[in-house]
Amino acid sequence: MAAISPWFFSPQSFSSRYIKSFTDSRRCSSIPVAISALDSSNEEQHRISSRDHVGMKRREAMLQIASSVFFLPLAVSPAFAETNASEAFRVYTDEVNKFEISIPQDWQVGQAEPNGFKSITAFYPRETSTSNVSIAITGLGPDFTRMESFGKVEAFAETLVSGLDRSWQKPAGVTAKLIDSRSSKGFYYIEYTLQNPGEARKHLYSAIGMATNGWYNRLYTVTGQFTDEESAEQSSKIQKTVKSFRFI
Repeated sequence: MAAISPWFFSPQSFSSRYIKSFTDSRRCSSIPVAISALDSSNEEQHRISSRDHVGMKRREAMLQIASSVFFLPLAVSPAFAETNASEAFRVYTDEVNKFEISIPQDWQVGQAEPNGFKSITAFYPRETSTSNVSIAITGLGPDFTRMESFGKVEAFAETLVSGLDRSWQKPAGVTAKLIDSRSSKGFYYIEYTLQNPGEARKHLYSAIGMATNGWYNRLYTVTGQFTDEESAEQSSKIQKTVKSFRFI
């Protein structure tokens, strides 16, 4: 079994220091508090209306997206079919979850225990690296039929990233900054950075889309990440991999 962390990748056992650093209350355990602001005007009502119900479901989905940044696969195992696409990249196909993605030829692929998600798949270099790409799949209610159900991409991105930021705390926690956001062909693309005090800055690039398996809607969050220390070639690989994701 290999191990993977979104911040400190190592092919050996998963570090307990990682668990501590990202469950520490001053860094990310209060993420739900910020996300709950999505529909705070309804929280004072004593009865849950249909509008409140949608707001609650929206907050739950946003929390899942935010959580996928911190709690990526811990233990991975052999994955599904892989076929050659080019000399530098190959196509990974998941027939069960109906998607495919192009990944660097020499990267490893693994599955992890869902832990609240429908499915999590990880892609990462063989060598020790902070770079990786993950795909987290979350179930959605019937109220969510397209990405616009979460609002426009600009507001969605601002809410997601501001919900991760804890730079205002004393002592300061993680600093989250939105770099860019756009909508294209049914996907929301969000680029942002995260940095804990005294640590290297992490760049994250996410593609978030929605699809149905015939019974219910599902949210797919594809997130690639790398640090400032990573080469331009590695960061290019990450973005190319995330952008290549598509439903089949």
